[in-house]
Order: sequence, then C-alpha cells, then structure tokens
Amino acid sequence: MRLTALLPPLLTDPVIAGLVADAGRRRRTDRSAVVAAGARPAVLAAMAYGEEGVARAVGAAARETPARPAPDRDAAGRKTPAAADRTDPTPAATAPAPGAGAAGGSPLLVVTATTREAETLSAALTCYAPSTDIAVFPAWETLPHERLSPRADTVAARLAVMRRLAHPEDGDAGPGRPADPSRGPIRILITPVRALLAPVIEGLGELEPIRLDAGLDVGLEATAARLADAAYTRVDMVENRGEFAVRGGILDVFPPTLARPVRVDFFGDEIESVSSFAVADQRTIEEVGAVTATACRELLLTDAVRARARALTDSIPGAADMLDKIADGIAVEGMESLAPVLAGRMVPLLDLVGDRLVVTLEPERLRRRAEDLVATTAEFLAAAWTSAASGGRAPVDLSAAAFAPLGQARALALSTNRGWWSLTSLKAGPDALELPLRDPRGYAGRLDEAVADLGALARGGWSVVVATDGPGPARRMASLLSDGGVPARIVTHLDEPADLGRDADWTAPAGSAGDTDSADADGAAGSGRGPGDGVVRVTRAGTGHGFVAEGLRLVLIAESDLTGRAGAGPRERKALPARRARRSVDPLSLRPGDLVVHAQHGVGRFVELLRRKVGGGRSAASREYVVIEYAPSRRGQPGDRLLVPTDALDQVSKYVGGDAPALNRMGGADWQKTKSRARRAVREIAGELVRLYAARAAAAGHAFGPDTPWQSELEESFPYTETPDQLATIDEVKADMERARPMDRLICGDVGYGKTEIAVRAAFKAVADGKQVAVLAPTTLLVSQHTETFTERYAGFPVRVAQLSRFQDAAASAEVLAGLADGSVDVVIGTHRLITGRVRFKDLGLVIIDEEQRFGVEHKETLKALRTDVDVLAMSATPIPRTLEMAVTGLREMSTLATPPEDRHPILTYVGAYEEGQVRAAVRRELLREGQVFYVHNRVEDIDAVASRLAETVPEARVAVAHGQMGESRLERVIDNFWRREIDVLVCTTIVETGLDVTDANTLIVDRADRMGLSQLHQLRGRVGRGRERAYAYFLHPADRPLTETALERLRTIAANTDLGAGMQVAMKDLEIRGAGNLLGGEQSGHIAGVGFDLYVRMVAEAVTAYKRALKVGDGGGDGGAGAEIDEDLRIELPVDATIPEEYVPHERLRLEAYTKFAAARSDADVDDVLDELADRYGAVPEPVRRLAALARLRALAARLGVREIVAQGKSVRLAPVELAESGRLRLTRLYPGTTLKPATRTIVVPAPGAARMGAGPVEGEALLRWAEVLLRAVVEGDPAYETEATAYRRRR
Repeated sequence: MRLTALLPPLLTDPVIAGLVADAGRRRRTDRSAVVAAGARPAVLAAMAYGEEGVARAVGAAARETPARPAPDRDAAGRKTPAAADRTDPTPAATAPAPGAGAAGGSPLLVVTATTREAETLSAALTCYAPSTDIAVFPAWETLPHERLSPRADTVAARLAVMRRLAHPEDGDAGPGRPADPSRGPIRILITPVRALLAPVIEGLGELEPIRLDAGLDVGLEATAARLADAAYTRVDMVENRGEFAVRGGILDVFPPTLARPVRVDFFGDEIESVSSFAVADQRTIEEVGAVTATACRELLLTDAVRARARALTDSIPGAADMLDKIADGIAVEGMESLAPVLAGRMVPLLDLVGDRLVVTLEPERLRRRAEDLVATTAEFLAAAWTSAASGGRAPVDLSAAAFAPLGQARALALSTNRGWWSLTSLKAGPDALELPLRDPRGYAGRLDEAVADLGALARGGWSVVVATDGPGPARRMASLLSDGGVPARIVTHLDEPADLGRDADWTAPAGSAGDTDSADADGAAGSGRGPGDGVVRVTRAGTGHGFVAEGLRLVLIAESDLTGRAGAGPRERKALPARRARRSVDPLSLRPGDLVVHAQHGVGRFVELLRRKVGGGRSAASREYVVIEYAPSRRGQPGDRLLVPTDALDQVSKYVGGDAPALNRMGGADWQKTKSRARRAVREIAGELVRLYAARAAAAGHAFGPDTPWQSELEESFPYTETPDQLATIDEVKADMERARPMDRLICGDVGYGKTEIAVRAAFKAVADGKQVAVLAPTTLLVSQHTETFTERYAGFPVRVAQLSRFQDAAASAEVLAGLADGSVDVVIGTHRLITGRVRFKDLGLVIIDEEQRFGVEHKETLKALRTDVDVLAMSATPIPRTLEMAVTGLREMSTLATPPEDRHPILTYVGAYEEGQVRAAVRRELLREGQVFYVHNRVEDIDAVASRLAETVPEARVAVAHGQMGESRLERVIDNFWRREIDVLVCTTIVETGLDVTDANTLIVDRADRMGLSQLHQLRGRVGRGRERAYAYFLHPADRPLTETALERLRTIAANTDLGAGMQVAMKDLEIRGAGNLLGGEQSGHIAGVGFDLYVRMVAEAVTAYKRALKVGDGGGDGGAGAEIDEDLRIELPVDATIPEEYVPHERLRLEAYTKFAAARSDADVDDVLDELADRYGAVPEPVRRLAALARLRALAARLGVREIVAQGKSVRLAPVELAESGRLRLTRLYPGTTLKPATRTIVVPAPGAARMGAGPVEGEALLRWAEVLLRAVVEGDPAYETEATAYRRRR
C-alpha cells in the first residue's frame, strides 16, 4: 500500500518544500534538521524524488485508477497537461536524473545506527515509493578480524546492491528479457553505520549473477560450475541457503536472496522450467519466473586469490591453516578476514554509491555506535575468542579491513560533494532547521480515547489517516470508529490528495500551529476549519509510526501509536508455506559403525549398502542390501553378518537408547528375552492407555464452532512466517476442537519452534466460542512471560487475560478467582495452583499445558481427570525424555514441529575455560548490535558479587540480577525491565531455563557449565537465537580445575550438537530417558535402552491397537495380537531386478531414504506418492524403480492378507502362512494346477509361471510381481474378478 497522497500536502509547507529543494541542489554541504521519527520516511521520499518527481508519481498513480476524480493533478492541485502524457507509474522512471535540479530531488544514501533500523525504515519507505527503488545494504554480522564468515543471505544482499550500483542497466529490457526494476537503479539506499565504515573489496559490483529462466541455453554442467565458482556448496540434498545439487537433468539451488529454493529442469542444455520447492518435503510448489543467483561469498577463490594465499602461507603463520586450504581452492570459515591481503584493494563504501546525498539519522547515536565498533574490534583481537572457537590460532590483525572512523567518512562525503545531512529528534544548535512535524500522541491500547480524539480532528476538518499493519486490525479500527459515531472508510489506495478528501483550494492560515490534544468538535483550538471532509481513512500500511502536521491539518496514526507496541519489523520476506499433507524428508543417514536395530535380530552395527546379483541365468537380477554385523556366534571369530533386502527396511531403525549397548547374537536368546521383558511392560502401559482412551471417548465434550473473522485477524497479525509444521498443527488442533470428543493433543518441538503461537490461536478460538481457557506453566517466571505474550497478541480484541502467580498479592489473586467464577476472565495463566481443585471456573473449555514434562506425580491424577472433561493441548519442548511421546503413541493425537522457523540459524557454541577478556568482548559485541545478554551463574550466595564484577568490567552495560530467592515484586520488576530492554545483561540462575522468550537476547554466557546437566545446558542455549540475528552461547568452566569425565562428555556433546532441532540427539545422549514427563511413570526407561526407542514406540502402538481391537469385539484377551507386526518378518524373494540405480540417485543416504519410504508404504496410494516424489526430485522414474514400486505394492497386499513369505525356490514359489477354506483349496488347484498344499505348515507351493507361448521362458520382472498379486487376490482374498487373469499364465516347465 502506498501513501503518496500525503506527499503533495507536505510539500505545500514552505519549510518542508525548502528542505526538499535544497536536497536536489548541485552543491551539498553539512546540514542538520529536526524531523519527527514517524515523518522521516515521508520526508526522505520527498527529498529523493523532489517536487517534480512527486507530482509525476501522483499523476501516474491517478492514471492507474481512472475511475477516481482528479486524475491529473500535480502537487499543488492544479491541472497539468504533461501528466496526461505520462504512462510510467513509478517515481523512479519519471524522476529527473541525479543532479538535474532542485525540483528533481536527489538519490539518497541514508545511514542508520543499526541494521534493524535500516530494515524498518526500508519497510516504511515502501509506503511512499516503489520497493524496487529502495535497497538496504546490510552489514556483516561478524567483525572484520573474526574467523567467522558472514551469512550467505547477508553476502548475497550486499552483492545484489553493489551490482545494481555498478550496472543499473541490468534492469532494462533486452532481447527476450522484460524490464526488471528490482535490478535497476536505486533511488534510496539505506545502510547501517557498521556497513558504511567497513571497507569492501573493490570490483564486487562487476560479479555477474547467474540468471536462470525458462528458454535459456546455458547447459547444466556449465551452470553447476558457475554456481561452484560463486561459492555455492554442492550437496546431495538442498536444505540451506547457498547450496545446490545436481541429479540427472535437474538442478536444485537455494539462492540466498529467495524465500524458497528452486528446481531447474533442463532439456539438453536448455532450461525447460524453473519451480520453487519446499525444503521440508523436497516437493515442487509452483513454477516461478526468472531467478537470479547471486554469489554467496565476497571473497571468491579465483586463481589470483589462490596464488596470493600460497605465497602468504609463510608470511602469516597465524593463518597458515586457512591459507593452505584457500590455496587448494577450499572455502574456509572466516577466510573473509584475510581479504585485505588476498583480494587486493579495499575501498570505502562511499566510493561505490555514486552521486548521492548522504543523510544520517540521529547523529549522536551514530557517533557512539562508531566508537563502540572500534573498541569492540580491539576487544576481540585481544580476547581471541574466535580462534578458540574454531580450534585455530590467534586472529590475524589486518588493519586494512578495520572500521574507519566516522569523521573520516564524513570528510570523504563532504570532499566529494555528497554532503552530510543529519535528521535528528533534538535541536542541536541554532542553525538546525526545525520542520513543523511532530510525533502523535501514544494511546497504549486505550482505543476509546483514540476514537474520541480522531473523531474530534475529523469533525474539525483535519485529514486523518489510520494505518494498520494488517487487514484485520484495519477492519476492527474502522468498526470502532463507526461505533463511536466517527465516519470512517477503509481504503486500498491513497495515491493522490483527492483520495484524502482534501479541499484543493484550502490554504493554511498564518500562525495556525496548535495542539491537537485539545482538539474538539470544531477542530484544533484557536484555528479555522481544515481541508478535510470529516471522514477518517483507514488503510493497511506498515509505516512504523505516524506524524502530525498541525499547520497542514494532516495526521497519520500508525498501529503502534494506537497499541503502544512497536511493530514486529519488516515482513517483506514472509512467504506463505504450502498447505498440504505433512510429509518430511529425513534421509536414513547411516555411516559405517552406526548402531541399528533389526526387529527380528536385535542390535547390530551398520557396515555398508551392498549391491549384488540374485538368481542365475536368465532370471538373474540386481538388488541392494543393507549389511548389518552382529556379535560373533563363537568367541574369537569375526561377527556374523545379515543382509537385509532394501524392500524390508521397515524392520530396521537407528538405535537410540543406551550409550554403548552390547551387540546381540544372531539366533541367540538374549534378544528374545530383552524383547519379551519390554513387551510385558508395554502391555501394562497399553492397558492403562486404553482405559484412559475409553474414558475420553465416552465423554461428551464441546464441539467448537468454525473460525470467526476475528480469528483470521489474529492470525494475520502474526509477524513471522509460519513453518509448514506450524500450519499443519494449527489445522489439526482446530479440527480436534471442532469435534464433539474432547481434544487430547500433544505438540512436541524443539525450543523456539513456535509452540506458543499455536496455543495463542487455540485459546482465542475457545474464547470466541464463549469458553474459558486455563494455561498451565511450570514456573512463575514463565507465567509472566506467557501473560505478556497473550496480552500483546490479544491487544485490541475484547479478551481479558489474567495471571495467577506468587508475584500477586492476595487482593489481586482474589479478583482473578472471582473473575474466573463469574466468567469475566477469559484466559487465566498460572502454575500448579490452577489444578489443585480450589480454582472454580464458570465454563472451562480448554486447558493448555506448557512444558508438560515439568509437572510431577502429584498433578498426574488431576491431569488425567481433565482429559475426560475438557479439551487439552499439551506442549513439550526438547530435550526431554521422549518417553512422553512413546506413552501416547496410538492414543493421544500428536503433532511434531520439526521445521525451524524462517531465517533461524544455528547457535554458535563455544566451550572453554573462563577468561575475563573473553566475557567482556562477548558482552560488548552484543551491546554493539543493541542486543541483550543472559549471564547464568547458578549460585545465589555470590551472584551479586559476580554481577558487580561484570558491571566494572563493562561499565556501559546495564546489569541486573534475578534469582528465585529474591522478593517477588523485585523479581517481577527485574524480569519486566529485561523484557522491555531496559536491562542489557541479566545475571541470573537457571530460573530462566524454561520458556523465557526474549527476541533481542542473542548471547548466552554460562559460568561453571561443568556443573550442569546436558539437557539443562541445551534448554539454556534455547533462550537465545530466537530471532534473525546470529546467536552465541559460551559454556565456560574454571581454567584452574580439571573437568570430571562426565562433565567433559556433556560439554563435548553440547559443543558438537549445534544444529537446529538438535534437542533429540542431546536428550538421548544424556540418557535422561526417565518418566518424569510421562503421565504413567518411568518404569519403562530400561526397556527403551534395551530395544531402542523407535522399536519400543512401535511395540506400544501395536499393543494399544491390539487392546482396542480386543475391546471392540468384546473379548477380554487380546494379548495374542500384540506385536504381531514386529514378531513376524515379511519376506518376498523373487528374481526381480527391483532397485534404485546409482545413476538415478547417486547418493547412498538418499537411496536409503527412498528404500525406506517404499518399505513403509502400506497402500497403493502410499506407493504412488513415493513415485510422484521421486519423479519430482530426480526426474523420470526408470524401469528398475517401477519394479521396486510394484514390489512395494505386493508387500502391502501380502501384509494386509497375513502372508509373510513369498519365496522363489527352483521352479516353484512358496507362500506362507496361507489358510484356505475348502472352496479356496479347490479354486487354487483349479487355477494353478500342480500346486502342493501343506496344511500342517500352512504353506502352499505354486509352480512358477511361464509365458503363455511355448518356449518363451519364465515370466520375469514386473510381470512376475503381477502374477504374485493376481495369485493373492484370486486365491487368498477370493476375488473372482482376477480368476480370468490367473488362467493366462502357463505352468513353467
């Protein structure tokens, strides 16, 4: 949405018009102006385009919608014939060339204090100018001398900007290529001061990006080579930005500047199509247009760079390890720190931006930020933390890459006639120009006051615009205004003054500035009526903040001004995930030596994936087998080996359980004993589960209604991109709530994966249906956190949220309890007190349990009772003992959040000895990007001394202390101040371990980490890295004390498992598989270690299924059916070449993944889905894979009919077990003469089929599988429709 209609009225003010005119003059100087923060985007847009550019843009916008009045008015409201001749809608195309004169404006370089401010300003500027005219040049998130590389998306964004600066003609139309404004000239370039002061490698604008578009003749191998040269990493499966994969005639690539990876299909050397695909399931989403792949590193390994690295190996011993790899053409983490000596010349950014006016925002903050940059760089050089983190030597001191002083940048700008303007909030001197614009009043959620004030302004003739971030709040605000008697209109465009309803002939009276706070029905105090028509315009626009132009009778109110909450930040990159069935790609990545579990033979060790011939002569076929090694049957002999056919991989899973279990012996009794003990425990658990299930199924719950319009508004206001897992889970939760049976769903997901947002939406749905919601949290701190989150998300809706915690006094608690009893409180958030039975609800409909594993035995009976009365939504973060997931398998509905949120990055983890310089550098680094720090010290006795020492070490940091023994009001105040960013460093105990979510806290320092448990360390690490910024975690131990073996193992594990979603690995490694998180107790933990977690889950699921089946038919037994799927293997050994060729899927782990999916298929639809996926990811399916699919269909049919063996033996095929009635036996001998029946062993031996024509030989391949399918359907299933086809085969001789 564009608000260009506001620009022409602003330019009628002589002060603003004078400033804009000065910006476009040829001679530029040092100048300062006082401009309200909310008005800066509009003022900057006017400066960039000038009066002429704004007039032309308004005229062009008018022609886009000819039905509106006054289509050709200029900024002053006069008719302009020239406007009618213009067709280009964008100011970029119509504005004069740079330096064309005062009326034509000037391209701008806007400097902000932080990257976040740059992105926020960019989003606000898109309300006044096309997004293609605006670009942000981001800073590296690493320091120049760190041995850490900047993120690929950061580098790609920088390179894209530099390419546009050097070659704006790339955006022009060419042969067979339409014009692309996103690659054309930049009118407003925004950069944080960190990027302005950091030198860049000369010539980066000459790097030509790789263009991928249908019809281009570029060649697959040539394109892959170009991607490799552009620092893309070649992998077998694309999952992260900056990766590419090649499979047959398909190229998958993830350009860092795109929201999704793309799949490029080649036909020969020509690109046939370009489509986006999802990382989670690797499936194609939709076809897209042309895609540009920018390089992922600013230092590319050209021949010249490699030669310089080889020559410098002896000169810089501190970087010899990096230089050796660079010389060999291997990209190294942190190699950008060597750019000054490897890449040649480094130049300041100002040398690359062209003829632009430099505008700085808040110069005092910029100056302070620049000083901190220099100081922090020196701190890191002294502390050398990156060297320790990467296992290398001291960082290299290369002064050419250091940040330049701000004064040097200012001098360069003035000496090159770029000027140096400052927009500030305070008047620094008598020469500063003060614009007649001010910030509006903040209402902090008091919308009734806002309605009254806006109504008074509108009646006084003011032009009033209310801008909201989403369509939902816009509709709600318009409704509130209408209910308050204020005429309001929702508009989709405000492109010209006529859209504001302003009188074009109105002129501001002299000395009309007044105070809008005192406005009444006649307008502002002491002034005449304004030019407005009395109607408030409500529109959707992310302006950030609004402004008031009193002399012009113009006011813009933003959503943040109404609610008192800062906007969630730019949302341009938000891409809606595809809503479809939840599937994920999780390759069975087995390395030699990995422990696996075979359901029939026990724990073994994976050796290799082996391809071998089966059969002989004309019936020979190729198959792949997984080779598993077991304990030797005789002492001193090599281990026994088992070859598992790849179509039977559903019997094999990776072992998760004990640390180093003993291998089982093939055919030995130890595995059977272990499995029997586990099965007895499983049956006890399954019986309890089924009793709970029966009670819940018999209860009559409340069926919630469909979503209301307010539900859509709430969900639209979510500022982040939902992951596919989140969307699927939200749909599942809503579907459960709309059923009459009470919901009982568990949501599992790693820390920061978006569980709370699901709870927010579910609670809102319940309240919208008139029910109350209880949110149960394990700690008082988490109660406060959730109260803040729910209150913020529900702001503007008639939902009352209250909390019950020890932070409250008796009177406040009594008021909340009374509100719950009379129904005036809709959502209550509290600790265990909510389930003690003393809290009375008027109409409780939903209970949400956060961190369910934290509730002890005394609460289990109450929780069980709740499950039969109301809807229950439980949430559990990892790492926790996954016995909770095991216990509810097959009974409670479960949703797993396995996809990390958009733009989430792994946390850089450092484990080492404590050094004060290191801590000081880490804190200052976080302060530099306006972040916050958790400093965990788990001893209350000396925590104040630690905080005092830290405050002395980093005097500029605001340090506070928080621990559980503090006074309740004081603790609440500290946490609240930290939440509101009034504290920089929170020195605390592990009170913050669970659930605390502070987006700006991106550095964690844990003192005495050797004393903490592994799961505790992982939970603490999950407190940071919850935003887009790169997060750091320091786990420190005393340098003068040796570590215990256990502490060493824990720290080594936490350092090794840093990937997103690593909670599962951490939890299992810690061996904390206890039953604390399970509603049924922890007696099963030892059995999990014995048989492995996955097999144990299958046992429970099948035992529950057997109990349900038994109860359904009224039989009290049912034990006999438990575990049938596990105890009986299914063997199909036919001479069929059913395999996945290596040339089709070259990578072993991806072939294992495909084999596993075929083995797990239980229906024809499942098999077809796997085939569709293979065709999508790897191209046309070859014949051997089609035979593998036919084999999978046969396995599914045999499993359904209870046949466990279909084995070729000589010229016959054996099937067992097969139980046939008398009519079935007669049918078998009639259709397949020569068949041998063995009733004692329930086996039939059928002659192998031959072709109908004499001498044609045996039936092979897919036809043999079809013969077996017809046999099963005609004889075992008894389907007469297949009898005719059965007689088409002759007996093989």
